[in-house]
Parts: sequence; C-alpha cells; structure tokens
Amino acid sequence: MESWQVEFEWLRVRHFVKDAFKREKLPDLQTVLFLIGIQELGRFPESTFTKEEKQDLMHVAVCTLLEGEFYEFEGRDQDGWPHFRSIKKFDIKGVEEQEDLLIRKIIHYFGDSNN
Repeated sequence: MESWQVEFEWLRVRHFVKDAFKREKLPDLQTVLFLIGIQELGRFPESTFTKEEKQDLMHVAVCTLLEGEFYEFEGRDQDGWPHFRSIKKFDIKGVEEQEDLLIRKIIHYFGDSNN
C-alpha cells in the first residue's frame, strides 16, 4: 500500500471510530489501540479501567495486531485477559517506523472486522 493510501485509510478508520463513539475529535493512535484492546478483551468494566489496565489493554491491542508475526496467542487467564508470548524479536527501530507498522495493521484489523 502506498503512503497516500495508508494516510487515506488511516483517516477513514479514525473517522469510523469518531462517528461510532459520537466524538467531536478524531482519535489518535493510542485511543484506537485502547479501543482495540477493549474489543479483544471482550468486555467493558462496570467502572472505569485503572491506569495499569489501560496500559495492559494497549499491550493486548499491539500483540493482537502483531500476532503471527511477532506474538502468539497463548490463551486467557482466569479473569478473561488474553495473553501472548513473543515468537520473534521486535526489530523495528524508531517511533515513526513502529507507528507506521501499527497503523497499517490497524487498517487491516478494521478492514477485516468490517467484512
């Protein structure tokens, strides 16, 4: 996918999330990761998530997006949280390259979930 296509599709995903949650602002990468984490957890708490749980949810999202390439799903714990194990060292250097990879994976994730 060319860079202009990635930008277009990323904007499409962000608008989809904004509209779905009736927000005024477009979500950033961390917000989209957080929402993917909630989706993968499969439940929303009766109260709010703790700061640690929010970080864990973003980690779940990253592992889910990179599953098969860098992570392998191991199963769920007694509380229903998904767990992954590393199968390959994450060797992508630099924040921009990492964000680009995640954005491409998010586009694929939303494309698959909309089909």
